[in-house]
Amino acid sequence: MAARRARRPGEAMFTALLLAVSLFLLWSAFGISAFESLSSPGAVPMATTFAMAVTAAIVLFKTARSPAAKGEKIGREVLPPPVAIFAVMLVAYAILLEPFGFLPTSALFLVVSIKLLSARSWTYAAAISLLSLTLIYVLFRIVFTVLMPPGIVPEGEILSAIRGLFSGGL
Repeated sequence: MAARRARRPGEAMFTALLLAVSLFLLWSAFGISAFESLSSPGAVPMATTFAMAVTAAIVLFKTARSPAAKGEKIGREVLPPPVAIFAVMLVAYAILLEPFGFLPTSALFLVVSIKLLSARSWTYAAAISLLSLTLIYVLFRIVFTVLMPPGIVPEGEILSAIRGLFSGGL
């Protein structure tokens, strides 16, 4: 018989959270059209979320039965400072995206992220961020015409001026 794998700190709580989210999604999928038939709009989402809930329950059962690891701390092995910092940064990005818009929020996020991850100068981080953001913006906003939260940047006026340059005048 194979030796049981030790349960890492936070693993049982995470699998319980996965089960709870799977059950919530199953309930939400049921709300699409109940279970009228196999060809109803909610059939595939219900089947998918049912499989998620069953597998999450199996994983939770196995995780709860495994012995806890000795000497491990959640802060050191599971959630080191860089991971926690980026989790906070992602939440801040989501909160700031609507009021400030895509361009300034993404620029701030990219500059800080590149600075933290590369340990290079602020100039390097700003240059790489500006290049990346320009490419992302051109690709998604101009090529694919994806609408992004405008926020504080007068994006419509800027795009009109750019179009004016290419159409022969301002």
